[in-house]
Amino acid sequence: MSIIYLIGGLLLILLGANGLTDGGAALAKRFHISDIVIGLTIVAFGTSAPELTVSVSSALKGSADIAIGNVVGSNIFNTLMIVGCTSIVAPIVVTRNTLVHEIPLCILASLALFFCSCDILLDRSPLDVISRADGLLLLGFFAIFISYTFAIAHKDQATEPEEVIQPMPLWKALLWILGGLAMLIFGGNLFVDGATSIARGLGVSESIIGLTLVAAGTSLPELATSIVAALKKNPEMAIGNAIGSNLFNIFFVLGCTATISPLHPAGITTLDLLVLIASSLLLWIVAFFIRKRTITRLEGIIMVACYVAYTIYLILQQ
Repeated sequence: MSIIYLIGGLLLILLGANGLTDGGAALAKRFHISDIVIGLTIVAFGTSAPELTVSVSSALKGSADIAIGNVVGSNIFNTLMIVGCTSIVAPIVVTRNTLVHEIPLCILASLALFFCSCDILLDRSPLDVISRADGLLLLGFFAIFISYTFAIAHKDQATEPEEVIQPMPLWKALLWILGGLAMLIFGGNLFVDGATSIARGLGVSESIIGLTLVAAGTSLPELATSIVAALKKNPEMAIGNAIGSNLFNIFFVLGCTATISPLHPAGITTLDLLVLIASSLLLWIVAFFIRKRTITRLEGIIMVACYVAYTIYLILQQ
């Protein structure tokens, strides 16, 4: 039954995120909001909705390890597996702007999460906690990131074609939005219940489940999108997809979750956070130093191997 909850919850989350995104985009277009604004707000939120739903549901149910493990694991998965698998399909050419601004910002986000999480190590506190103040700080970083993204988007708007958004009647757009939200909420509850039951049944900690199973499940939309983009000869989309998702996950998802309910990451170790930072650094190193802004197939294999080794380590530590 737990497996059914897990799979059914994930399907509802993915369908709900898609419905919310399509309905919201159609509604915004109906009120003459530009495609670029829709892409930066509604569509970006839609791709992070699975992580947000699972993390908030986990926090409210008292499963902070799943909430934080979901974000940390998703970001490691995005960086190593999504970029790695995509570069194996087709080498990725990294733009100068991504190399100079976005990847360093991703490293900064990982460091910010490390500083917010490691109270015992850095402040000699009795326990680690991501407080409401930390959550508000992360949301502040998110506001800066969104402002930067809007500035870059408006600068490049004249050179990039607008995405075609499917028009909908008003009633249908509202139905998709409400239905998407309902599926997200219900699916999130099912997914968290299923993951928690599996963890308890197997004797595996909730943090491991969050770092692996839950993280990979909520990152499936990004993986599918990136692989399809590579097959369509547009592999550079993968790195933007991964970096954007990572920044949303830390600044927005964890920011919202901690603001709603402070998180005590008992099962997320310093090593997990260091692997998160190291994965972003590895992405920057292979893109900047080795092949002149190109992530090759060999480098992609190395990144995937690093993720597999990390996952095996987590399992063996149980």
